[in-house]
Amino acid sequence: MSNKKFFLYSLVASIVVLGACSKQVSNSTGWNYNDSRNGGFQKYDDYYEQETGPGLVLVEGGSFMMGQVQQDVMYDWNNMSRKVSVSSFYMDETEVRNLDYREYLHWISRVFSENRAVYWAALPDTLVWRNKLAYNEPMVEHYFRHPAYQNYPVVGVSWLQASDYCIWRTDRVNERILIREGILNENIDQSGIENFNTEAYLNGLYEGSVRANVQDFNPNNSEGTRPVRMEDGILLPKYRLPTEAEWEFAALALIGNSIDERIYERRIFPWNGHYTRNPAVKQRGKMMANFTRGRGDQMGVAGRLNDAADITAPVLSYWPNDYGLYCMAGNVNEWVLDVYRSYSFDDVNEFRPFRGNVFTKFELGEEGQGTFAERDSLGRMVRVPITTEDGFGRTNYRQADNINYLDGDRQSTINYQDELAEDATEVAGSTLMYQQRDTPEELYAAEGWFTLVNDHSRVYKGGGWKDRAYYLSPGSRRFLDERKAADDLGFRCAMTRVGKPTAY
Repeated sequence: MSNKKFFLYSLVASIVVLGACSKQVSNSTGWNYNDSRNGGFQKYDDYYEQETGPGLVLVEGGSFMMGQVQQDVMYDWNNMSRKVSVSSFYMDETEVRNLDYREYLHWISRVFSENRAVYWAALPDTLVWRNKLAYNEPMVEHYFRHPAYQNYPVVGVSWLQASDYCIWRTDRVNERILIREGILNENIDQSGIENFNTEAYLNGLYEGSVRANVQDFNPNNSEGTRPVRMEDGILLPKYRLPTEAEWEFAALALIGNSIDERIYERRIFPWNGHYTRNPAVKQRGKMMANFTRGRGDQMGVAGRLNDAADITAPVLSYWPNDYGLYCMAGNVNEWVLDVYRSYSFDDVNEFRPFRGNVFTKFELGEEGQGTFAERDSLGRMVRVPITTEDGFGRTNYRQADNINYLDGDRQSTINYQDELAEDATEVAGSTLMYQQRDTPEELYAAEGWFTLVNDHSRVYKGGGWKDRAYYLSPGSRRFLDERKAADDLGFRCAMTRVGKPTAY
């Protein structure tokens, strides 16, 4: 054998030996990871750190005083101060724009071309601009569609529509990641139920156009490859609406007012000081947010418009707060995840506070525990509330719906009346908020009284272009039925931060 051949054989042998020696070993069992001869348990480190999804900014969590930071001029008494802790999470740098929402509608129109009801259900309500004593028809016709407004925040979107947008965005982002990593092919022929959904993909109900699945070391898998799992760390957690605590924490951005563990100044607004004008020398006197300065003053005097916006403003207007988030005060109010209760601050947990939990599980097929039910008409897996049997013996929860847990308000448990227009009494052309019944028992019946504070009432925060400065404070809170919309109400998405709370 020549010296050259001997050198090559020796090099190959060395690589094989080094490869065998470099395998990671379990601290628990001593067996190799990622080795089919050891059973094939896989451990991946390539995606150990969560990547930042499109449009998101990391909000490093911590403890803060949630609630009132100014005089309660409305006497709502619904935001009493309390110290809570919020885990790190991601939030959209800006409010969701008209352009973003039109992209969503375009996808729906293309994929569900044979089911137009899906498209119509997702459309924002442009009629929210109408006013009986104002000429707002131009906004009805142009605000959502005209390119001049494409970078303005989308409005006229209900809480339910915003939540559906979050689901769609999760799926599109994760599908793009799988395409980027060479696992799936581009597939513009998706139609109807056969469209990429993250949960359906992870649970084997959607395959897609596969380019190259990941390597599988399981010796029982003759194919040697498999679809991506959550354990691989490739896919991102879901986009969702932020909780009220998360939103308020991100808006205050007290990270800019802290030294070590000491917060040296609280904030009324997402910036320092009690003024709504910029104190910086070069920007002195300019408005910090888009809101109504006084009665009839939506934008100031011609030649010196105070906030340079008659209605909403482009989402990158004004100055970001210390987390880099724009328009966390003014422009449009924003939906959050929570169900409204006036005393939630007294009730909710001090860690990751939230009211609105309805615990669910995937619906199983008729064949038993090993199969899932068929996907719904949108291609999503079907979720159903957990049963009392599921919660039996647990100490942390017993039932699915925990919205009313410890809310202390008997009236808030009354069933909400969907048939408002049919059931309510008409008096002088107006609808009564409450309807009297003959007996107290009937008060809680399906056709009894109802209240606007109910399990369908969702919190919104931040103040909008029609609001006074009072509502620009992150601690202020209001509510609206989750099926309603307004011309000064939009939203932005959030995402859970997995793993360590810092990015360094």
